Amino acid sequence: MTAHTHSRAGLQSLWMVVAGLLFGAMGVCVKFAAAHNDSGEIVLWRCIVALLVISGMMMLRRQTPKTQHLKSHAFRSISGFSALFLYFYAMTQLPLATAVTLNYTSPIFFVIWQILLRGVRPNRLAWMALLLGFCGVALLLRPSVDGDNLFGAILGLISGSLAGLAYFHIKQLGSLGEPEWRTVFFFSLFSVVGALAWVSWHGFHWPDSNDLIWLIGAGLFATGAQLALTRAYRRGKTIFSNALAYTTVIFASVFGWMFFGERIDTLGWAAIGLIVLSGVIASRIRLRPDEHRA
Repeated sequence: MTAHTHSRAGLQSLWMVVAGLLFGAMGVCVKFAAAHNDSGEIVLWRCIVALLVISGMMMLRRQTPKTQHLKSHAFRSISGFSALFLYFYAMTQLPLATAVTLNYTSPIFFVIWQILLRGVRPNRLAWMALLLGFCGVALLLRPSVDGDNLFGAILGLISGSLAGLAYFHIKQLGSLGEPEWRTVFFFSLFSVVGALAWVSWHGFHWPDSNDLIWLIGAGLFATGAQLALTRAYRRGKTIFSNALAYTTVIFASVFGWMFFGERIDTLGWAAIGLIVLSGVIASRIRLRPDEHRA
């Protein structure tokens, strides 16, 4: 691979910064919408908007969703939908930056999923990243957090593990040559079906005009972010893309302060710092398959 190719891949990874900004804006919309809508309803609207946008783009470009990798799309979509549902719930229970940080343990879990699913061997750097990440999460979930917030934080952490699994499948789909728009299309389609099942069981109410603005905004920002994220993972360097994913934490911190007056104490920021550091380290890890397990 030439230096020019490396440089071009690095520039493609900058799409993750765009994704970070849009995901931060999505978080603001979700928190405003959560005042009168539960997580399942927010996921439904977010994914309906995404499905309409992507379907419209496909029609204009005369693209087809036909694929030979439906099983891989299903795995990515199921893990992504579950992560999204828990992530939105965590946003309603926690400060925006805290919820985002827990969800963005995904690069750490990305390493763990490679170990479990690809049979790679963890090196010293991997163990360091996992140890720092564990310490950061333990500090963020320290006993001073009350019961309700602790439950939301644990679900936020689970969303991070599922997001890491979703990114694992995104990378696989990219290696199979699937375009980012098709990956987002199937994710949105599967998620709409899943969210419809939830609201059918839990109950659905039509949002008022103000809530509808936030719900549609969440869908539009999320769709743009998802396209940018998928492009970064497919065309960029995974190392840079994983590291730049943490720009969402920065945007979420600023937006949480601007719109909701959220304040995080010193220990909270220390915990966020440890998790970000562990994620950046994890993004630089190159793991090789374990021949004994292959």
